This record gives sequence, structure tokens and C-alpha cells, in this order.
Amino acid sequence: MTPLAPPAPGAVAVRAVWTDFGGVLTPPISHTLATFCARKNISLERLGHAIGVVTASFGTEDVMEPIDTPLVTEREWLGMVDAVLTEEYGTALGLTTLADDWFDGRETNHAWVRALREARRAGVFVGLISNMVPTWDAHWRRMVDPAELFDDVLLSFEVGHRKPSAPMFALAAERAGVEPRHCLLVDDLAANCEGAAAAGWQTLHFTGAAEAADRLKALLHPTTTAHTRTEEMA
Repeated sequence: MTPLAPPAPGAVAVRAVWTDFGGVLTPPISHTLATFCARKNISLERLGHAIGVVTASFGTEDVMEPIDTPLVTEREWLGMVDAVLTEEYGTALGLTTLADDWFDGRETNHAWVRALREARRAGVFVGLISNMVPTWDAHWRRMVDPAELFDDVLLSFEVGHRKPSAPMFALAAERAGVEPRHCLLVDDLAANCEGAAAAGWQTLHFTGAAEAADRLKALLHPTTTAHTRTEEMA
């Protein structure tokens, strides 16, 4: 294991990387949702409307909040979605869980897995931090090997907190054993990055594995980056 170099003056080195799962270690959520809708022969607009109605009934705009803390079971939530679909469109999903259909054929982002492995080999704490539905737990674990890839796993339904809340990030920093300023959140949702930044974290808004991997290297080795920039300016 190669130890990290000390940070350059004014730079804050990342000592703990917490990565999101859906949309980061998987294809974009929009792609997964489109695949699901095609498989179930339902339009994205209709499903989105029904989910939006159910979401609003819980007093939130976050569609996953009711089921990933959870406030209600996934089966109950799907029943509520079906009630809206039936009333407004005369159709229903007829599901008791999304897990099988949601994860069927879902691909692992192996390029990002490699970047995380490289960070861990360099001595960085690497963790998974995800707003996860309880019934999806076994499914995501088949896509990656948690013991091999992560030092810790922080799931909303297990801890009672969720991104982008401050307690979720405080707990993650505590479990990593580093100060918040040395923590990095890698997430595809801007709101989660904003929550982490408010908690004193560094953030990386994920839009693709190649760009994220390059940015991660710069954050892990600010001394090298600073020297390179100085040489370029000379």
C-alpha cells in the first residue's frame, strides 16, 4: 500500500471517499427507469405522475424518501402508486416489490469500481453511502462485493438517516474516523452534494467515470497537482 503524500499548503487532502450507489456504481437512474417502463409497458410520464402524487402525500419532493428510510414499506408504497395509476389511467403495475425488475440486467460501472480500488490501495478509506430501500439490499450486493471494495457501508434504512441530511454525513465522517473536511462525497444528485458541502465535506458531482476518476486523483494527491500547476505557470 502506497501512503498518500502530505497536502500542499492551502490544499485539503481527501482521506475518506464515500460513493453513492445508484447512478454512480450503476448506469444513470434515468436509463434504469426508462428500461423499467419499457419492460412494464407503461409510459414514463404516467408513472412519474403517479409517483409524484404519492410523494407529495408524504410532504416531500424526494421520490425515494418514503421507502428508503423507510416511512412506509415498499409494498404499501407500490399499492399507493397503483391506486393513482388505476384511478387516473385504468392501469396498474401490480407489483409488491421493484427489486427484481429494477435490478434485472442492471450493469455495474466497472470503471468506477477500478477507481475506488485504486484509491483504497493508496490508503484511502472507501465507503458506500446510499439511500437504499430495504428490499433492495441483497440485489445491490450481487453487483459489487462490499467486503472487497468498501471499508464501510452506510445505508439509509439501517441507520435512520438519509442524504442530504446533516446527520447522515456526520455519521459517515465519524465512522471513517476523519474530519468532515477530509471527506469526499461522490454522488450523481446535486442536492446530495449540496448537503455534503453544507456539512463541511468536499464533493464530486458524478457525471461519468473517466472524469470522476481524474478529479478523484487530483483530490487525493493535492501535492502532485499543486506542483504540476506551478510548473505549468513557470
